[in-house]
Amino acid sequence: MSFYGLTKGTELDFAMDCAARAEANGGVRYYLLARLADEQGLDKEISKTLIELANQEINHAGFYATVNGKFPNDIWSSLESIMHAEYEAEKNIKNMSDKVRAAGFNEIADQMDIFMKQEVHHGEVLEELIKKFKPKDVETVHQKVYVCPLCGYEHIGDLNEEPDDWVCPLCGQPKSVFVEKK
Repeated sequence: MSFYGLTKGTELDFAMDCAARAEANGGVRYYLLARLADEQGLDKEISKTLIELANQEINHAGFYATVNGKFPNDIWSSLESIMHAEYEAEKNIKNMSDKVRAAGFNEIADQMDIFMKQEVHHGEVLEELIKKFKPKDVETVHQKVYVCPLCGYEHIGDLNEEPDDWVCPLCGQPKSVFVEKK
């Protein structure tokens, strides 16, 4: 049974959306606390447990987003869109890292540089998955593509078919800022 979109447009829509955001924020909070525990030299079991809780919270957020049909259910188009955004993150994080470094926060910039390399790696991993597993009969080449100018996410398909309140699934920008790729 697919849970995708079962609560979308129902009286449960708003509650599921709130639950997804609350769980995602909970995951962020647990990751933050794990980092603080490490920085403060606390027993490693604390950060390990907090990371486990964070992973569960993010899983819960994904479930609520699934039942609410929050993101497109076209796996291949979604993976391709995210892949492009992961590659674009290299430039975006580098720009931000340079500003952070110029402000005198070299250690923060160093951490961001590590994240930049990880984001590129995410793009490479997604590209390999697509090459290896995407069925040959799934065609996205002739569809319209819209790009988020902030994060580089590519929406494949007619963006005008999305609801007015649709936002970038990666950074939350409204569809009005997207630019059609030529």
